[in-house]
Amino acid sequence: MADIRPFRAWRYNDFLIPNINQLTAPLFDVVSEAQRQKLYHQPYNSIHLSVPLRQNGKSTGEVAVATLEKWKKEGIIVQDKKPAIYVYYQYFSLPEHTETFCRKGFICMMRVYEWEDKVLLRHENTIPHAVNDRVELLEKTQFHTSPTHGIYTDEKHLLEKYMDEAMQNPIYETEDYQGVREVLAKIEDENTIQIFINHLKDKQIILADGHHRYESSLMFKHKQMKKNPRTTGEEGYHFHLIFLTNSESEDLKVLPTHRVLKNFPDFDQEQLLEKLAKYFTIKQIDNVFDLNQIISGKKWTFGVVFRENAFKITLHEKSLKEITWDFPLTIKELDLTVLHYFVFQEALGIQGKMQRSSPYIHYERNFSECLTDIFQGKAQSAFIVNPVTIAQIKQVCQSGYTLPQKSTYFYPKVISGFVFGSIEGMI
Repeated sequence: MADIRPFRAWRYNDFLIPNINQLTAPLFDVVSEAQRQKLYHQPYNSIHLSVPLRQNGKSTGEVAVATLEKWKKEGIIVQDKKPAIYVYYQYFSLPEHTETFCRKGFICMMRVYEWEDKVLLRHENTIPHAVNDRVELLEKTQFHTSPTHGIYTDEKHLLEKYMDEAMQNPIYETEDYQGVREVLAKIEDENTIQIFINHLKDKQIILADGHHRYESSLMFKHKQMKKNPRTTGEEGYHFHLIFLTNSESEDLKVLPTHRVLKNFPDFDQEQLLEKLAKYFTIKQIDNVFDLNQIISGKKWTFGVVFRENAFKITLHEKSLKEITWDFPLTIKELDLTVLHYFVFQEALGIQGKMQRSSPYIHYERNFSECLTDIFQGKAQSAFIVNPVTIAQIKQVCQSGYTLPQKSTYFYPKVISGFVFGSIEGMI
């Protein structure tokens, strides 16, 4: 199924390796405005390719291609001489955990598949304007500035020993903006690379992160195929830069994304609780700071935070059959479907089709930030959720449906700047 290839990455020249921490950047869809402005002051930071700053009336694509050509000419980035698979490890910790986790994976090129091919499975929908922005950058630069993140399933963990061996000779090692230790190595041995290729041939890939960047590769491929009706399928535009990790690893973590209600007109706490009582068992919580632990692992259970008090709410099992959305049971039984249907639609009156673009529903990964917004009067209520599991993500992808918006936050995020993938001269 999944056709993966080694590639000749473009990387920062060796003389810049000691400063690699000044060259990496968060992905385009998570970098904050403050981070962007700081990184723009680093003349060779990868942000200049991934999220270029508009200047002199030029489009972002035009700015990026000018920067790219300048860096190539000056030897800031150079292309590796041999095709390789790039092993990428991320060492991280989580609150309330004493151990250090290591998410192991590798970066390669993978064939750009149509969604209906069911080789690459998505779990969320894309926003058109974000895709268009990525398409322009790809079209102008012919360059992948950061890999998307995909997961494959291998219960035997066959590839990890080869990755561990490569990690004995790392190319880069740095601590990123998340406090994550990022390490990169490469595998150039053709026999070992062939093991990776053969192992993925019968695998489906779930797209964990980077739906907009993948969609841009898909659109770009369609454009190029129209220009080149005699395509062989081996041209560079048929491939996409991706970071692949094993779904069976205990170090693959998905964090929750909580919902925060802001500026909702005529908001009434008591009225909301009264409506929720039709569907949920409601219990007041004494210490709001324990709320995320109190609901942890409990099905259809959420925390509801107001400025003066907080509650744990658990759906009555009989209420599930009241969901009228035209979804299979797999989707209806998801915590976030329950939350969006009974809380946002039934209790608050925000209809399902309007929720994705609602100005009142905001998304926050950090539990403490949710509480801060409430205590400072920036939000009216926060709804604390449990994370979606890998098993649930697999079930949803196999069903052909997508998860509710902002359902997953795979942690840590991949960074930009370790390797770049060129569409031309890939191998």
